[in-house]
Amino acid sequence: RIFLYDEYPSLVKGGHNLNVIRGSDKKIRAHKKNLDIIVALNRETVEKHKDDLITGGVILYDSDEAEAEGTGIPLTGIVKELEGISIMRNTAAIGALAKSLDIEWSVVDKLLADIIEKKTDLNLKIAQKAYDTVNKSHLSLARLDMDPQPLLTGNQAIALGAVQGGMNMYIAYPMTPSSGILHFLAGNEDDLGVVTVQPENEIAVALMALGGAYAGARTMVGTSGGGFALMTEAVSLAGEAEIPVVFVESQRAGASTGVPTYTAQGDLLFVLHAGHGDFLKLVLAPGDVEEAFELTALAMKLAWKYQTPAFILTDKHLSESTFSFDSETGEKDPIEPLLWDGTGEYRRYEDKEDGISPLAFPGNPDAVVKVSSNEHNHTGFTTQDPDMVERIQKKRLRKQKGLIEELSKHEQVKVYGNKDSKTVVICWGSTKGACMEAAEELDIKMVQPLVMEPFPVDPLNKALSGAEKIINVEVNATGQLGKILASHGINVNHNILRFDARPFTVDSLVPQIKEVL
Repeated sequence: RIFLYDEYPSLVKGGHNLNVIRGSDKKIRAHKKNLDIIVALNRETVEKHKDDLITGGVILYDSDEAEAEGTGIPLTGIVKELEGISIMRNTAAIGALAKSLDIEWSVVDKLLADIIEKKTDLNLKIAQKAYDTVNKSHLSLARLDMDPQPLLTGNQAIALGAVQGGMNMYIAYPMTPSSGILHFLAGNEDDLGVVTVQPENEIAVALMALGGAYAGARTMVGTSGGGFALMTEAVSLAGEAEIPVVFVESQRAGASTGVPTYTAQGDLLFVLHAGHGDFLKLVLAPGDVEEAFELTALAMKLAWKYQTPAFILTDKHLSESTFSFDSETGEKDPIEPLLWDGTGEYRRYEDKEDGISPLAFPGNPDAVVKVSSNEHNHTGFTTQDPDMVERIQKKRLRKQKGLIEELSKHEQVKVYGNKDSKTVVICWGSTKGACMEAAEELDIKMVQPLVMEPFPVDPLNKALSGAEKIINVEVNATGQLGKILASHGINVNHNILRFDARPFTVDSLVPQIKEVL
């Protein structure tokens, strides 16, 4: 089982790029700071990461570019000798790493032949030369009697979950770290049956999505904090006009442009309070690829059933990390929108007992489908009559009861670790992986809310029952989940916060929890 953390600077070219690849015989959702092997293509990598090497670990380095205590391989020289191009040092490094991991050449040969489409034979020669240059293995990997699983990024899981939930149109302007959703869906339009559109900016994205949903397309949009700031007027319009759209908000570090290609969990309160006025909103926060898939499918279905905006709150760490994916998982419950049956005069905002009005779409010759950003009557015409204003507002808010009941059929809060422990670590989103392993190692309980709005107070109180010490773990500077918990009468004893634009690692979190204990 694999977890891969990807880190790169906000530069068009260059800078320090790295991947941390971790493997295990059990499901993992986080990486570690301490490393068994470092593959260094330049001197900067050696200097930045040599102190992260465990005792007995090894640095495989390009001896033509750097010096280190470890195993030097002339990666640059091998490429030049075989008349390759500079980027093929990566292929050489893969060959050297495979030998260091005691992986037989036949595996490497098949892998490279499958994935490298151009100059395949030359890449294979370069990889084999580097493979043969390493004279011993440094870490032997045991063969496991386990079926391999597909590898997905969080963004890919969100995209596939949306399709599972019925999405047929995705609209986005590229913004790290959500851009991977757009790239994946655009590259697989025909296979997935999804139309992808890139308008000129984020405002156009949100308004086009509302137009598409009004016309009957199941739409989703993706952005990050800065782009979502431009979309908030459209969020209010969706709430007033009862138009179902799913917004993916993939957080990154900092206010304003911040640290564009790194991670944070600083937009929780922003998303919860986005838009002006009172209207129904659904906010879900997955913590791994399975949850990203399931919750996005659920968000699509519930947005359309309750005719309201829904949000998937992710971040760079979840969106762009790669996980082994359990392909058997999936949200398959039939949740269908209420469609107009064609009888009588169509009223877009008909006042039903549960607040859900029947949907019809333009092109139906028997229905005038009128929506409005102004307060309106049951047919969609603007009104300022106080009785009607109050009545329509109550109609919209009545949907919350049904949404809460619907969510109660699903797992809103997850509990891991020692469920009898009086010490509880609580977290949300991508911090799940590190917190799970830390809780297991320290034999304490871990609690993870999946639903952020409507906030699952009763399931959380049940999960926290008997807790004597609650430790809140977040990747932001102000403990935003802790503030939400306090507003519902749940007080945390300690906050462990990280806000240097990097995620928690398992081995950095454990000593911080120990210090609190």
